[in-house]
Order: sequence, then C-alpha cells, then structure tokens
Amino acid sequence: METIKKSDFYFELPEELIAQDPLEDRSGSRLLMLDKISGRTEHHIFKEIIDYLRPGDCLVLNNTKVLPARLMGVKEDTGAAIEVLLLKRKENDIWETLVKPGKKAKPGTRIIFGNGSLHAEVLEVVEEGNRLIRFSYEGIFEEVLDRLGEMPLPPYITHKLQDKNRYQTVYAKYDGSAAAPTAGLHFTQELLRQIEDKGVEIAYVTLHVGLGTFRPVKVDNILEHHMHSEYYQVTAEAAEKINRAKAEGHRVICVGTTSCRTVESAAKPDGTLEACCGNTEIFIYPGYRFKVLDCLITNFHLPESTLVMLVSALAGRENVLQAYEEAIRERYRFFSFGDAMFITDSFTKKAK
Repeated sequence: METIKKSDFYFELPEELIAQDPLEDRSGSRLLMLDKISGRTEHHIFKEIIDYLRPGDCLVLNNTKVLPARLMGVKEDTGAAIEVLLLKRKENDIWETLVKPGKKAKPGTRIIFGNGSLHAEVLEVVEEGNRLIRFSYEGIFEEVLDRLGEMPLPPYITHKLQDKNRYQTVYAKYDGSAAAPTAGLHFTQELLRQIEDKGVEIAYVTLHVGLGTFRPVKVDNILEHHMHSEYYQVTAEAAEKINRAKAEGHRVICVGTTSCRTVESAAKPDGTLEACCGNTEIFIYPGYRFKVLDCLITNFHLPESTLVMLVSALAGRENVLQAYEEAIRERYRFFSFGDAMFITDSFTKKAK
C-alpha cells in the first residue's frame, strides 16, 4: 500500500506566533504570495490582493455563519457547572452536543442556562461520547442562543473574544458552523465592493464547518486517516458563475479550504458544477488533481493538519514548507486570527 507520512508535514512553530486576537482592521493583515509552480514568494498587506485579481476571475466565498454554540450552564439538581457545545441540529430542538464534564451528563440530567431562560435534558449518549440534548425555551431558539452563547473558539486561542462578530465573516449568512471559515475574515465590505468593481465575479457557496476541522491526524500513514463529514450546498447561481469563469479561461480562486473542499466535492468529472447539496468527506492531499480550483486564499495552518496537506496538494509540499519557514522568520501571525497566504500562478506583474 502507498504511504504518505504525517511527519512529512511537520514544522516547528513558536507558540508566540499563534494569533490570539483579531486585528483592528480586517484587511490590514499581512499577505504572503506564493507562486504554486516556482515557489517564489512576495510579502504584501491583505488589501493589496486586489492588484493581483483579474477581471473575469471568479472568487468563491463560503457564506456559512458560526453559531455562538458554547453554552455555560449548571446542573439542575446540584448546581455544578457544565459546558455544552452544539455540534449538529438533529431535529427541531434536539441537538447533538459535546458536554464537559461528560461523566456528569448521564441520560435524564437536566441543565439550566442563563437564569432559567433556557433548559436542557440529556436524552442519550451517542458515538464518540457526544450527547443528544433536548432544549426548551420561550421565543426563538437562535435569539436565545445569540443572547447566552459564546463563540466556540479553536482550542489554541486562549484569549476571550471581545466582539463576537470578529469570528464571523462580513458575508456570513447561513447558520450552521462550529468554526469560522477563517480565510474570509480578512475581507471587508469595502474591499469586496472594490473587487466587484474591478470585474471579478463573486460566487457564494456554503459549507458548515464542523469541529472535526481541528481533529488531529492520528495515523502515521495519512492515507489511513478518515475525514469528518460536513454539509455543503452549491446554488445554481454559484455553479453558473464558476462554470462561466472556467469556460472563458479565467481563474477560480477559492477563499479558504472550506470553499475549496465544496467546489471539489461538487464538481463532476469534467470539472463543471451544477446546483447540489450533500455531505462531503473529501480529503485533499498531494497527488490530488484539482477539477475546479486554480488559486487559493488561505490562512497558515497547524503542523501535520489535513489543511496543510491540502495546500501542499496545490503548491507542492516543499514550496509550502519553505513558505511557512519564511513566514515564521518574518514573524507572520498563524492560525484563525492570523495572516493570510495567496497561492497563485505567476504574479510577476500586477494585473491591472
């Protein structure tokens, strides 16, 4: 059996380079440009990306919205603190959740949140120790959640987020994610307007990001890794924009690995798209042949993660690891609130 070693995607990252807070100005983060063929790099500010986008390009954005899915409550009988993280809505008011501490959440356990404005009962324990919970409340669940819930920040962010909206893209629309599509955090409404004014098409797709995105690869041979499942949707309008760009010889530029996984999951063998939805477990690693994507805007990812494997599939493992080394030397900020990278084709001239 073929093997690709997990350790091939390891790099040393100083802990102080993990960004703990978002920048004041979303589009003021740094941008490392990487030529996917030659491995050449340049350093820019994110808002300068507009100089490297061309009329006719299609920019693909994931318009999922992060739920403020972390709820802090107490057990009804003992008053002991308990944390519930919403993972997936099963039906109406029944959710699959991750509960801490799990041993205190046996079936029948009742939990109170926010001075009683939200109640929950544990129904059963399901796979991986997750709990099915039924919520009861007055009014609209999303409004109750917005009032009581906190953003489920990744495990490597230890600072408290001051403004919930900073872990949300400016174009977030459809509730359903447990984590933000973080490459999109760099865009402002103004920058998107300028991009459209330049003649770049913007296509919105949806992929609800699951917490599995943070799950480490535990096997030494990555080909034995099983990817988590995530729901995606491509509208007829998005499919038409992407197909037109491809047909006319323009580039499809995905913003984030989630947009990339969506279009690659939805593509037919000839690389065209049509309106569709479903669940994807697509795992993209070196050797993968991209059917739709030409270029990728993405953040800097964790060592040995499936995401660093995906970017290596596009630009080559050695090019990516060298660019990461350079980013570390230049003190770029890493992960969700960090700086960005544009993996592109030749950028010798600014494309006007």
